[in-house]
Amino acid sequence: YLLSLDKHPVATKAVTSAVLTLAGDLICQLVIDKVPELDLKRTFVFTLLGLVLVGPTLHFWYLYLSKLVTISGTSGVISRLLLDQFIFSPVFIGVFMSLLVTLEGKPSLVVPKLKQVKRISTLSKPFPDTVYVPFTDEEHLQLLQEWFSSLIANWQLWIPFQFLNFYFVPQKLQVLAANFVALAWNVILSYKAHKKVIAE
Repeated sequence: YLLSLDKHPVATKAVTSAVLTLAGDLICQLVIDKVPELDLKRTFVFTLLGLVLVGPTLHFWYLYLSKLVTISGTSGVISRLLLDQFIFSPVFIGVFMSLLVTLEGKPSLVVPKLKQVKRISTLSKPFPDTVYVPFTDEEHLQLLQEWFSSLIANWQLWIPFQFLNFYFVPQKLQVLAANFVALAWNVILSYKAHKKVIAE
């Protein structure tokens, strides 16, 4: 793994993130939601975002963060932690959940102007069999609530861990270190992101 990380850091982290998001969603569906049948489209989309969004984004973010904050010691760790959790995380979780619901066929959750459009042409659908319908203000509020709930859960889990991660772990291994707690986070994120979808 370390050899692959040195030669192909982005690809290695992307694949690792894909495996963890896949496992997280499967655990969420089978253990927490106890679904009678797996939603393979949901799993595919969640895993795809792990591959193309989560792994590569975290790689470049941690790299940029280490160059942005050059202070050593506790002050540097706290600075990185504040930027990571209060600037990056809210935006990243919002982007992740927005892309997730869009790819699952609900773009009006993140684009309010599409509320009056009852259907979108088949060519623009990521999944042709999905019926695209308008969403109410209540459902937009639901997305906002789930984003905030996910953000709080993110802080509870990641702030203590990231403090240790930034303090003790070399930059190139920080994504790998984060993977040790990422599985639990992926289960939480999958549950939060799909809570409304399952209810429907």
